[in-house]
Amino acid sequence: MTNLKAILGPTNTGKTHYAIERMLGHGTGMIGLPLRLLAREVYDRVVAARGYPHAALITGEERIVPPTARYFICTVESMPADLRPDFLAIDEIQLAEDEDRGHIFTDRILNMRGNHETLLLGADTMRDILKSLKLGAETQPRERFSELRYSGHTKITKLPKRTAVVGFSAEEVYAIAELLRRKKGGAAVVMGALSPRTRNAQVAMYQSGEVDYIVATDAIGMGLNLDVERVVFASRSKFDGRRHRPLTLAECGQIAGRAGRFRTDGEFGETGNCPPFQEEEWKAIEQHRFDSVDALQWRSSDLDFTSLRTLIRSLEKPSGNPVLIHNPHALDEWILRRMSEDGGIGPNVSGERKVRRLWDLARLPDFRKLGPEGHGRLVLGLADTLADPDARLSDAGLERRMDDLASTQGDIAKLQQRLAAIRTWTYAAHRPDWLENPGYWQQKTREIEDSLSDALHEALTARFVDRRTTALLASLKKEDALVTELTPEGDVTVEGHLVGRLKGLTFEPVLDNRTLEGKAVRGAAMAAIRPLLSQRLTEISGAASDAFKLTEAAEIEFKDAPVARLLKGASWIAPRLELVGALEMDAGERAPALTRMEEWLKGEIARVLPVHAKLASGDASEKLEGMARGLAFRILESGAAVDLRTDDPPLRVTAEQREALKAAGIRAGRVAVHVPDAQKPAAQRVIAILKAAASGQDYPLAPEGAGSFALDGTWPEEALAANGYLRFGRRAVRADLAERLGWEIAKRRKDAGKNAFAIAIDLASMVSCPADDWPGVLKGFGLAPAEKDKDTGAVTLWRYGARSRPEEGQQSARPPRGERPQGNRPNRQSPDRPQGKGPRGDGRRPEGRGDRGPQRGGGRPGQHSGPPPRKAIDPNSPFAALASLLPPPKPPKPPRPNKPKQPREPKSEAAPATDGAFVYKPFQ
Repeated sequence: MTNLKAILGPTNTGKTHYAIERMLGHGTGMIGLPLRLLAREVYDRVVAARGYPHAALITGEERIVPPTARYFICTVESMPADLRPDFLAIDEIQLAEDEDRGHIFTDRILNMRGNHETLLLGADTMRDILKSLKLGAETQPRERFSELRYSGHTKITKLPKRTAVVGFSAEEVYAIAELLRRKKGGAAVVMGALSPRTRNAQVAMYQSGEVDYIVATDAIGMGLNLDVERVVFASRSKFDGRRHRPLTLAECGQIAGRAGRFRTDGEFGETGNCPPFQEEEWKAIEQHRFDSVDALQWRSSDLDFTSLRTLIRSLEKPSGNPVLIHNPHALDEWILRRMSEDGGIGPNVSGERKVRRLWDLARLPDFRKLGPEGHGRLVLGLADTLADPDARLSDAGLERRMDDLASTQGDIAKLQQRLAAIRTWTYAAHRPDWLENPGYWQQKTREIEDSLSDALHEALTARFVDRRTTALLASLKKEDALVTELTPEGDVTVEGHLVGRLKGLTFEPVLDNRTLEGKAVRGAAMAAIRPLLSQRLTEISGAASDAFKLTEAAEIEFKDAPVARLLKGASWIAPRLELVGALEMDAGERAPALTRMEEWLKGEIARVLPVHAKLASGDASEKLEGMARGLAFRILESGAAVDLRTDDPPLRVTAEQREALKAAGIRAGRVAVHVPDAQKPAAQRVIAILKAAASGQDYPLAPEGAGSFALDGTWPEEALAANGYLRFGRRAVRADLAERLGWEIAKRRKDAGKNAFAIAIDLASMVSCPADDWPGVLKGFGLAPAEKDKDTGAVTLWRYGARSRPEEGQQSARPPRGERPQGNRPNRQSPDRPQGKGPRGDGRRPEGRGDRGPQRGGGRPGQHSGPPPRKAIDPNSPFAALASLLPPPKPPKPPRPNKPKQPREPKSEAAPATDGAFVYKPFQ
């Protein structure tokens, strides 16, 4: 008769160790364990004690069964029911109350026995229910080897070494591990979803002392043997697959009990936002007093495989015992019912082989944690192929799936997803009746799982363990000089560990300077890279011109990294420079590099902007006199163009002055003075960079090579002038093209021989202007509609408009509405607005003003003491004869309510002066 014993007690009582020793004392034995991780650990111990040929490992995803195996280490679900060894043990039997797995544990407790000895291992909460089941088990209580004490709340940054922090989701575990990496140098990570290979590698780091902290889920509470002195809870609730619920006190005790090993006392407490344990709670955990288990999950093991219907009915059969309850929501039963409802499978399946095949498929574990719906889709998809007991998954189909899963690239989440997926196919590979070539796929899936496990371990270590900190700090204690290396990519290593990157003259550490370790490592790294910085400064001071590059960020790059930035100087074309980085070096070591870059920048400006460079140095401006010199100064100030239409009175540029400006690289014309070289894309870019550095604001760039472009609110007059463009209505027109277009318009007027003349739309192509914007461009040349088509309203003839020339003390422009003083009319600008600008202060006229025609010389009654004096007519002008058509000036009249309108004055046109100058009179 078998000897049945229940070894009950809290954690750290040596129950599992006792069971292994008892098993090895028998000729054959089997032990069922709650986790694959724990099964692998026990298997390794048995192999070490009895040798590989005598130990077998059987789990859902692993099956190592030598022909001579005598000791079988299994997960509870995988315990072979057809074996009857001399010794049998079932660990963590309190899991029989778990809603998902409990019925498996209950079945093993009730039905599996060893020939000579059977041990049931678990918590003392199972004592009463084992008695009520009348199994005839002898109960042996065991006392904890060490004491467990409550330590209260502790900040994560204050946790002592050899502490395990427990969270209940991957996100929480990762967040805690990341914080410990920054504050404490690193932590190992243990979760139930990890493969045994990854888990063992992580635990090995902790056990060896490479890291002093471990962050884990509640998987740590199931028999994992670690040298942990304190367990702290980061939270006390978890999602169990159906709902988010608080942990029971017994579950908290199971986890807290991992603190302390053998005779070493342990502590437990909370950290982070975890609510504190109440006094009655922590005292119960200290004394291991928990509510007894009052019911176990159960499912009939007497199943009827005659048909799918009879199988479902047999699964639903009650136990007849009030303490053995059936959970109708078990995942495998739910999927089986879905199969019966599926049209492709149907409820009428019969025959033991077919029904057993569907039941085996329904029991495929949800390794990917997709939930019932997601996992159900996977199983039903497999059932489409494997419903026939003679069907097999093809090698070709599995090969395609394995190719997708074999990659070790990606982050932690992707690697974990692939590991979970490969576990499904590892499980399938150990079902020889599912595959064409199961032996091959068992080896293949194992290789993929191992490679993914190693990659995941490396990814976890790289993210949550800062090996540089420990290794580098240890090396600082040495008296020898640190070995520093700089890769061509700029990576800086000290004693073989990456500490940062040298970009230009700036060292970017990989550690957070706010942590103690980060500060220490940065100090050591900076001491180590000082020779590298000195070498880099020497390279810059002797570098060739093609080694530097001016960037849009107003910086100078050397080896694709910024080493200097432009600052405001004496003028926009003469900026100052300051080094970017190398702050740790002495001023004497920095000066040669800065001088070399100042020389390069000056030469670069002279190369791209030769006219400006000569004007700034005085080489060109000294040869100019009077108005020509003033225009050169304005060009140097604006960038690329000066709009002459804003000058009041209009400038008279003589032929001699125009030639002098041309010799200096400047063109003066009807509407603008401009520098052709400055309107090239490279020059526009440099001007924009220099202007931005001088003003501290971004300067927009005109579209490359555009004859004109549409304007929006981001284009102030200064930016247009810097790019070499003038505003014409809703478009900006390049200054040189505007000049050409102006001469073409004048030619059309001359050919017409009269004031009203036609302008063909073909001219719009000269400045790349669309038809809709063409009238606005013409009005910018002082033109106004002279005749329109009666049917379409399109302008058929244009004419030049006249502008009244202001005399001394009197202006012709109208102040903004609401600001018109009595008496003599002031200038169009307000007192705080600079001369030469429109009422908006940006050189533009108010919207719609260009369509009103010329302004009358007089204003409203009572606002002037008299009409403005008429400008004398040049007797040498070919149009002097038109003066006889002007009416004689009338004396001022007193104001009256309904004053009749004055007749319009005849409109004059722009005419060449006798001295060869061209006076441009824009239309207002």
